Amino acid sequence: MILSASGWRKVFAVSGNEQDKNPEISPEDTALSAIAAEVFFDYLQPIVKEKTGVDCPVIAVGMDTRPTGPAIADAMNRALLLKNCIIQFTGVSSAPEIMAFSRKIDGFIYISASHNPVGHNGIKFGTNDGGVLNGTENAKLVEEFKKRLSATDSVESTLAKLQSVSANDLRTLSQQSASAKYNALRSYEDFARLTIAGSSDKETQESFFENIRDAMALNPVGIVCDFNGSSRTLCIDRDFFATNRIRFYEMNNKAGEFAHEIIPEAENLVHVAAEMERLQKEGHKDAVLGYMPDCDGDRGNIVYWDEKAQKACILKAQEVFSLSVLAELTYTIWSSTNKDLKPAVAVNCPTSMRIEEMCEKLGASVFRAEVGEANVVNLGREKREEGYTVPILGEGSNGGTITYPAAVRDPLNTIFAILKLLTIRGGGLYELWCKKSGNPYKDDYTLTDILESLPKYTTTGVSEPRAVLKVSSLNHTELKQNFQKAFEADWEKNPLRKKYGLESYRSVITNGTKERYDVIDWGESGKGGLKVVFYDKEKTPVAFIWMRGSGTEPVFRIMCDVRGTDIQMEKDLLEWETNLLGK
Repeated sequence: MILSASGWRKVFAVSGNEQDKNPEISPEDTALSAIAAEVFFDYLQPIVKEKTGVDCPVIAVGMDTRPTGPAIADAMNRALLLKNCIIQFTGVSSAPEIMAFSRKIDGFIYISASHNPVGHNGIKFGTNDGGVLNGTENAKLVEEFKKRLSATDSVESTLAKLQSVSANDLRTLSQQSASAKYNALRSYEDFARLTIAGSSDKETQESFFENIRDAMALNPVGIVCDFNGSSRTLCIDRDFFATNRIRFYEMNNKAGEFAHEIIPEAENLVHVAAEMERLQKEGHKDAVLGYMPDCDGDRGNIVYWDEKAQKACILKAQEVFSLSVLAELTYTIWSSTNKDLKPAVAVNCPTSMRIEEMCEKLGASVFRAEVGEANVVNLGREKREEGYTVPILGEGSNGGTITYPAAVRDPLNTIFAILKLLTIRGGGLYELWCKKSGNPYKDDYTLTDILESLPKYTTTGVSEPRAVLKVSSLNHTELKQNFQKAFEADWEKNPLRKKYGLESYRSVITNGTKERYDVIDWGESGKGGLKVVFYDKEKTPVAFIWMRGSGTEPVFRIMCDVRGTDIQMEKDLLEWETNLLGK
């Protein structure tokens, strides 16, 4: 089992086949799930007691729509009942939903493997700050978890205890589940309004959404959603859009029925694109934006209608994130009355350098953390404490948008970021961007115009086969040290230097929330991120290559980011990196 802060994950399907849709799990995995719940309860209880004086923490337990979710939830609920925990069992819930709900209680356990194949499952833990535990706190749980599992009778004794839970307690918990789900949905809706409007003031929120509704009356925007059987089938999406007079077209909307692979990358967004083109042909000209969430509903990449090409186009993850950053930064600058405003963005290490170019034009700072939602969220918190205003953060490499004060990605925030750009006109956000960036502005602009105004970069997609390596070395420190030797030996003589004008380079490593340049020993990055940034003769960064072992999958990820539209340059640099890693 992978035990990262981003989630504890493994194949739970009893067959061991990651594509198996059988809901059964093994007795060992039943015990494993229960022990994980016990460890989290014992971790949370003293924290809650110190804060409130109460012995029994209130914990929300929810799951996505994977087949093994109910079996894992049953084991965890039984373990928590034996601890006299007050459980709010929300059943099928999205990650943003249960994390918004957790802000009103003491913590959450969320059963999900995010975008992994259907036979996988996993567990996320968090307190009431609305996000998952950071690496330091997760390490405490991992240590105790391993300790308890090392006992010779851990499986047998745990299974025996689970059978002792009374049927009446289980029945009561089941009966209360509908109420917990209702409260979770209302909490999420309230929090979504706060996050999207950028204000906790109810009047300000209502004014913001009334402007959205007025804009929809003048220029209707319809949203196409491929739920793909995900947790968002039972979430607020359809009602939230309807309330704001946004037409909603849905497909594959039955919970747990996956029409295709779960990961919301280009190969699976084709279904949204096809539906959008069908709707356009049938006269639904408002169907101009679409999204597909992953199974836990915290991520949704975007499809849009290109009115010039007259076809549905799939946005790359880096483009989705760039649009969101543009929207939230310009909205912050446009709406702020603070003369000393210090806008900033927190991103992960492999986010495209496009963000720096955009932020430079907007007078905003960019800070980078290691891959992992918790790392980016914590970096944002650190920078706010230093006096920066950080309205948005996230991981450009997967398109994940985290809009403050949220601490988790959310497709609703992504959609409404784009709607801000499209609806706030007349001295609005896009006009502000055009003035700052030197792009021509026209009153009747469309999303296609906004996309064309962004700096051009060519970046490896996170789910491309060439971006995912299987490496035999489990010692990433040694692997990176050997990579450094191979790179330095090859640097002077490599023909790509002359071909692409690469005059110099700098090494960059990221561990947690810390980024360090010009590190002598590249192995110091350990299991964190390693990046080599290339510069031209003007000392302008023109490309980078990056690598890191995944914390949630048994793979080694690599990528390349190139300024401009030279596809061959991106291919050549990535191939160079791959060959050096092979050595």
